Amino acid sequence: MPASEEHRTYDAVIVGGGHNGLVAAAYLARAGRSVLVLERLHRTGGAAVSTRPFAGVDARLSRYSYLVSLLPKKIVRDLGLNFRVRGRTISSYTPVERSGRPTGLLVGGGDRRTREAFARLTGGTREYEAWQRFYGMTGHVAQRVFPTLTEPLPTREELRGRVDDEAAWRALFEEPIGVAIEENFGDDLVRGVVLTDALIGTFADAHDPSLAQNRCFLYHVIGGGTGAWDVPVGGMGALTDALATAARQAGAVLATGHEAVRIDTDGHWAEVTYRTADAEGTVAARHVLVGASPQELAALMGDPAPAPAEGAQLKVNMLLKRLPRLRDADVDPREAFAGTFHIAEGYEQLATAHAQAASGRLPAAPPSEIYCHSLTDPTILGTELVERGYQTLTLFGLHTPARLFARDNDAVRDELLKSTLAQLDAHLAEPLTDCLATDADGRPCIEAKTPLDLEGDLRLPGGNIFHRAVAWPYAQEDTGRWGVETRHANVLLCGAGAVRGGGVSGVPGHNAAMAVLGSRRDGNLPRKI
Repeated sequence: MPASEEHRTYDAVIVGGGHNGLVAAAYLARAGRSVLVLERLHRTGGAAVSTRPFAGVDARLSRYSYLVSLLPKKIVRDLGLNFRVRGRTISSYTPVERSGRPTGLLVGGGDRRTREAFARLTGGTREYEAWQRFYGMTGHVAQRVFPTLTEPLPTREELRGRVDDEAAWRALFEEPIGVAIEENFGDDLVRGVVLTDALIGTFADAHDPSLAQNRCFLYHVIGGGTGAWDVPVGGMGALTDALATAARQAGAVLATGHEAVRIDTDGHWAEVTYRTADAEGTVAARHVLVGASPQELAALMGDPAPAPAEGAQLKVNMLLKRLPRLRDADVDPREAFAGTFHIAEGYEQLATAHAQAASGRLPAAPPSEIYCHSLTDPTILGTELVERGYQTLTLFGLHTPARLFARDNDAVRDELLKSTLAQLDAHLAEPLTDCLATDADGRPCIEAKTPLDLEGDLRLPGGNIFHRAVAWPYAQEDTGRWGVETRHANVLLCGAGAVRGGGVSGVPGHNAAMAVLGSRRDGNLPRKI
């Protein structure tokens, strides 16, 4: 039981102990509210956790989500979190074969090195200059838009006024991102590197009229007001451990192994029924905040289900005895893998992969990207592994929608993993399998998760890492003041499916807490009903 009494009242009950639920719990408890968090699993953290997935190996990996960009420093400061990130000196490396020789594009390490890398790949300065102009534009948008994420939702016109750049607004908010990419860049590889930020976890083409790719791109380039993607020191679990500590220290009750199964509300009071391994109980609250998906919320409330969601990614974790050598001998593997290593992500390759997947086939050349956490932050590895030169690799595959795995998830996962690694091997001077470490049972240290695996493990609908299609960060008819409101006055959505949700940001948790603290329904409560 989460309390000593069988039937207890709280100011707020939070369904789901992922990072957003923990942010909401910490804010509300610090404001003096009584808070109960009901978490189905036997640990908090949701998708933002670190685990040791390989038997007998002292490597604590960020198993699902792995980089930080959208977490506002305001939340870290407000909650006094013992949490740090480290920047990456290399942004990305993208290998390619040109004129029969291996080469590639290394972005980072200073403007001079990046300029030289562009010149080496493209034979001139045009693409580098276009890159500087384009990302100067996105940087301007980031500075204007990111601070609004923890404020009440602006209207579309208010946000447009904040951006104060009509060309940027048109490129990012009105026209398919493919238009801007093709207008600014001529090189296929450079175009592909830019487009990838529009496709991570989103199944769309560069010219999709829904602009789903634009919304994904926007959230990938505004983080922190700079668009930088940083490495969490100690792994992603270090963040959720810090959040759980902050919530507990403020007085919140974190009840793991407690699965919410029903929410009943009259708009003023709500009751949440939960189930444990051996009992069932009910708690009451003024407010219920739901960190689960909109689909889960509808099921808990008995409401009509929202539109189906579908994820489109392959997630692979690996531990290596050493980093593999590259065919492009001009690039040090320690630099290539420290940033984002793009594989089969030329512009036309991405279009072909999308078309093949949309027709019901696995991409012949699956696009993906890799990075090595341990190069920036070796603390996730045991001392012996560090001394022996071991490294982690995290791979995120694109354009693999959940529908492709429906016929046989295990078989399709194996087939996709094999072809994805083959695309990587094409740019290596030695097979990746020769570099894989083995666990205590002699098995290779590699695990892969499909959208269906993520749905089973984390209840992400269709394996969608954003819970549903990402929304624009401005108000629309049904979004409410904070983007967390539902049709039930005292039930709020505080997970990734809220407006301005998605990614490891804590923004929906913060905004749901602000909605509660600003509500006229929030007041002194009786201790029992």
